[in-house]
Amino acid sequence: MNKPIAPPMDIHVEVDSDYLPQQSVPEKNQYAFAYQVVIHNRGSQAATLRRRHWVVVDGNQVRREVEGEGVVGQQPTIQPGDSFTYTSAVVLDTPVGSMHGDYQMETLDGRSFAAAIAAFSLAVPHAVH
Repeated sequence: MNKPIAPPMDIHVEVDSDYLPQQSVPEKNQYAFAYQVVIHNRGSQAATLRRRHWVVVDGNQVRREVEGEGVVGQQPTIQPGDSFTYTSAVVLDTPVGSMHGDYQMETLDGRSFAAAIAAFSLAVPHAVH
């Protein structure tokens, strides 16, 4: 029986978030969250993360966008079967919110494609009932 062939580009993104009470100042409407991202390359070709695009939405539905080169000062190349992990942070004006977006990736031969980042929640514990 033949093993299925991985598609050329198959990037999967997982995100976990945590509230940071020590860096938050609720009386000033500042709620800090850390988020850890794991980017898995399940495809058959290496891919380099060139740019990031995040959409951050707070509990008042105020939306802001964040764009830039790479992540945490890097533009990692992720080999097939490997993953890249990093941690970053965001501050919201409300105790709940969400983020989603995409990474602009590039193959070794210069083809660009977007890897989607599904929406995930940011919430102070017990803020959502």
